[in-house]
Amino acid sequence: MRCSNAVDCQRFLRGSLLVLLLQLVVACAQKPVGQLELMPPPDVYGDGLFNPLPKSNPFLDIPYDGILYATDREPAGPDDEELFYRNERGQVLRLGYAEIQMGEGDLTWEQARQVSLLKARTAEFPVKIGKVTEWGIVGETIPYWVDAGLPEEAPLPPDAVDQFAQAINDQLANSDSKDIYLYTHGYLVTFVNPLLVSAELWHFLGYRGAFIAYAWPSTPHRLAYIKDSDTAVGYARNLRLLLEVLAEKTNAEEIHIIGYSNGTRLVVQALEQLALINQHRTEEEIQETLRIGNVILLGSDIDRAAFGNSLADGLLKVCRHLSVYVSAEDKALGISRFLTNKRRLGELWTGDGNEIHPQARQALENLRGQMSFINVTEAEGATDGNGHHYFRQSPWASSDILMTLYYGLEPEQRGLVRQTDLPVYTFPPDYISRLWGNIQRLNPDWAEGDQAPSE
Repeated sequence: MRCSNAVDCQRFLRGSLLVLLLQLVVACAQKPVGQLELMPPPDVYGDGLFNPLPKSNPFLDIPYDGILYATDREPAGPDDEELFYRNERGQVLRLGYAEIQMGEGDLTWEQARQVSLLKARTAEFPVKIGKVTEWGIVGETIPYWVDAGLPEEAPLPPDAVDQFAQAINDQLANSDSKDIYLYTHGYLVTFVNPLLVSAELWHFLGYRGAFIAYAWPSTPHRLAYIKDSDTAVGYARNLRLLLEVLAEKTNAEEIHIIGYSNGTRLVVQALEQLALINQHRTEEEIQETLRIGNVILLGSDIDRAAFGNSLADGLLKVCRHLSVYVSAEDKALGISRFLTNKRRLGELWTGDGNEIHPQARQALENLRGQMSFINVTEAEGATDGNGHHYFRQSPWASSDILMTLYYGLEPEQRGLVRQTDLPVYTFPPDYISRLWGNIQRLNPDWAEGDQAPSE
């Protein structure tokens, strides 16, 4: 194409790069609908170091035999191509659960337990979604201008929240961990993607606590990035209301949140809303009420300055600790930066105009006990492909994330080291041996290969 002027050339280039961004970020959507190939096992579980999975089939004890979900997508109709829920914004937040299957149907649990932890699998190990059951809606999410019955829809059972909370409490009663884990996805995926990713993360957590997949209405269509970015921010109210419900109605000791890519906008916005609503209260009062523990932001596609404003509004008063994973080789965020002309939170500070501002450096030093930045660039496998999916593709990054959730370990306790040039933690060459040594010190009577002990 020959551009008639500089403006036309710039528009054409931005449009071309938006298509490229779509190609860079998409991964799971290309898998068969309703299933996902299980991510590589975290290296901390490799080579027989230890096996986090229960020795008996956990689905025999899980009250709802699957994974919990919350979604504000529109339900799919009989003539829709999508499974279960459409790729469109809904008016309310809906709660339910989906049945999941780990591996092929003819595998015994013991076989699935062992094969899923093999570093080099010789056969596919799919994670599949089966039947989906919706319990109902969160009444508080119905906007005041919408009819309580919802257009063309019969009123849903009013006890959906209580049913959801009871399912969580029953699961927590069966588990050594009394925590809730919540995952929210990036853009360009269908309803089933966050359920599948949540299922594999919960698998590698050993089915501890209760896990919730949060499926906001992203749009797996070409040029959906701008629309999905608006949705991620605008629909944060529903996530905030869900967090309030979980704090009020469940017995969870802590609620941990894992946000990925564009979904980190949703997480940060919801936490900022909670901070503003509770600004008259102390940090101790807020955390005692909401019980939000670790918040983990992965490949975060947020404007750095906008994130700074969220911090100024008291975001860190809401959670016990915030971990931000960053990379110097995240190509998807590089395209996003070009499209927005703003540096992204998930990008590592480097040179060439991307140096950290002295005030930002000092602020990060002052907030070390509340917030950690973790550089995955040197982590095994973290820069493969487009470098954006490291939380699933890097056995070191997944080890670090899961051990943060499993034990609540701080960065140094996980074997990370402080960079000399930045207020950031990084992965040393002997990271896994450091991590494993620290875990052994926590469990001196723990035999190798044993299931992780109760805390």
